[in-house]
Amino acid sequence: MPRLAANISTLFNELPFLDRIDAAARAGFAAVECQFPYAVEPAALAGRLQQVGMPLVLFNVPPGRAEAGERGLASLPGREADFDASVATAVEYAQATGCRRVHVMAGLLPPGADRRRHLDQFIASIARAADRLAVVNTTALIEPINTRDVPGYLLDGTTLALECIASAGRTNLQLQYDVYHMQIMEGDLMRSIERMLPSIGHIQIADNPGRHEPGTGEINFPRLLARIDALGYHGFVGCEYIPEADTLAGLEWARPWLAR
Repeated sequence: MPRLAANISTLFNELPFLDRIDAAARAGFAAVECQFPYAVEPAALAGRLQQVGMPLVLFNVPPGRAEAGERGLASLPGREADFDASVATAVEYAQATGCRRVHVMAGLLPPGADRRRHLDQFIASIARAADRLAVVNTTALIEPINTRDVPGYLLDGTTLALECIASAGRTNLQLQYDVYHMQIMEGDLMRSIERMLPSIGHIQIADNPGRHEPGTGEINFPRLLARIDALGYHGFVGCEYIPEADTLAGLEWARPWLAR
């Protein structure tokens, strides 16, 4: 059955960051993931994970100057040193926590910029990141993100993502498939996941519209999750959604798959 991971950047956020790990365990989640763990020290994060007995299964490489709107550095010519430093930080956290999947964010295409140049930069960057992460037995992931929520995001579709993975040529480089983003950009979720399953290293879910919990929008999650399970997907399904109200009150959809 699907193994659900609570994204503790979006769930249980009424609690301090580390306490969300405890809350996810009490709620019955099999694991946790997060967007950016960097507000806490690697040792503190690793210690709490070990104490609670929860694996961390995914986090993102630092995005750059988030306060200035940056959404990743991998595709930005001239920012190679900053990108390499961000990957080094991610490697430190992966090594400390035992996390085996790290999302490398592509970044935004500046208005009027040469798209091909930025794609070439992105491919070189993810190859380099994958090499660095391989040292700590970790897979690099890239994720197409919808351009309605994030206008200008370079990596905006699965076909392009698979082309970049093939061009980079690294065995520890895979696709992060976010159901919410792909429902907006492409649809046809079941066939899409089936077709690309060999390249998918992680799946995330949220309903559309609103990016709230399953059952609040248009996606038939009982059928979708059952299909993902039947296809033989063995990874975690990350719950990266924004609860409509209280996290626990919004977990009724997940009861069939949460530990009892």
